[in-house]
Amino acid sequence: MFDSLSDKLQDIIKRTAGQKELTQDNMQDALREIRRALLEADVNLRVVKAFISNIKDKAEGENVLSGINPSQQLVKIVHDELIELLGKEVKPLDFSGHPNLIMMLGLQGSGKTTSSAKLAVKLKKEGRNPLLVACDVYRPAAITQLKSLGEQIGVNVYSEDGQDVQSIINNAINYAKENGFNTLILDTAGRLQIDTDMMAELLLIDRVFHPAEKLLVIDSMTGQEAVNVAENFDAQLGVTGLVLTKLDGDSRGGAALSVVYCTQKPIKLTGTGEKLNALEDFYPERMATRILGMGDIVSLVERAQEVFDEKSAREMEEKMSKAEFSFNNFLKMQKQMKMFGSMDNLLGMIPGLGLSKDDRQKISHEGEKQFKRIEVFIQSMTPEEREHPELMNTSRKKRIAAGSGIPIHDVNLFITQFEQMRSMMKGFSDVKKNMGKMMGKLGPNMGGKLSMHQMMKNMRRFK
Repeated sequence: MFDSLSDKLQDIIKRTAGQKELTQDNMQDALREIRRALLEADVNLRVVKAFISNIKDKAEGENVLSGINPSQQLVKIVHDELIELLGKEVKPLDFSGHPNLIMMLGLQGSGKTTSSAKLAVKLKKEGRNPLLVACDVYRPAAITQLKSLGEQIGVNVYSEDGQDVQSIINNAINYAKENGFNTLILDTAGRLQIDTDMMAELLLIDRVFHPAEKLLVIDSMTGQEAVNVAENFDAQLGVTGLVLTKLDGDSRGGAALSVVYCTQKPIKLTGTGEKLNALEDFYPERMATRILGMGDIVSLVERAQEVFDEKSAREMEEKMSKAEFSFNNFLKMQKQMKMFGSMDNLLGMIPGLGLSKDDRQKISHEGEKQFKRIEVFIQSMTPEEREHPELMNTSRKKRIAAGSGIPIHDVNLFITQFEQMRSMMKGFSDVKKNMGKMMGKLGPNMGGKLSMHQMMKNMRRFK
């Protein structure tokens, strides 16, 4: 997402770094390049004009034209303006109402039904008890699709055969109250914003049931048209927030930058993949940081907390401390790494790398290729060899090389690197234990021993 814009902005900033100071001339050059980068990213012209004007005003207002470090000054100004453009603050979902109602809106084919299921997965993970309500009584197989998604994610779906949407919602509310569901996700029918009869149905639902959230689902691949759709829906219904789907497939990102400015409504959620758990809260500051190639360490830590559970972390730590880390453990750790998502996306979250999209893709491709080779190599071992790396000898290595199709030289290299990694892990564990003992002697207020899991939990303070 935003890869094209990100690469161009980073390139502009690098070129500015070669200047001794920002002058009127090179500032104009930088602004011209930023304007071109935004237009190429399919950002709405109104938004581009406002963005450039604001950067120029801030630059002159903060008297940075005679500054010491032009590159850092430009980064700060562009970063601050991107945050403003993306909505400034995080806008969490409104869970008021008993039960809470969330109405999903959007054009046909925008990904509304799938987004409803993804939202149910997210709310369930956060401790709520969601109920999907099939309100699309017009599209053939719409109810069947929602039921199928509900089965996959383990969430109940309320549906009826009738055509009266108000009656369906009213009955769903009664059903929710009787069965302990606290959030109803209303999957309404897709419609064009110019279809007055269909829009009237939504208006009626809004006036009768007063949903806490009216979320407009927008396909980010639609580009400029996303602005027209959002403005029309908002003018008629007063949407409370936006859900951008297929953001991972849109390398330009113009829709996200445009819809917030033009509607003054926040992006609340983003779809970043095809999997049903690929729906995330939207953080303007984190996104602005990633666009400028500064990484996103907070999201990285949060993803790690989701992937690595406390029990696994403690078991892994215990094995490291005793140098019992096996090939099975390595394989398990590799599988958990895959749960982070693509390596390309992971590299984009690491601060300080400053890699372009092409560079990330090359590294990602080579890394994932190597992961597959290692997996084949380990699976060619006997169960005993996987659990006891010290059994490896020349004849075993030759057999594994023949079984995996990997040259014996590469097998020897991997085993050597594995042993080095195992020694380093034990060394790290020993240092941490000694530090724990030392901190414990300083008293309870100074810390004491911390598990790996606890250290990860403490990272939440940086949010």
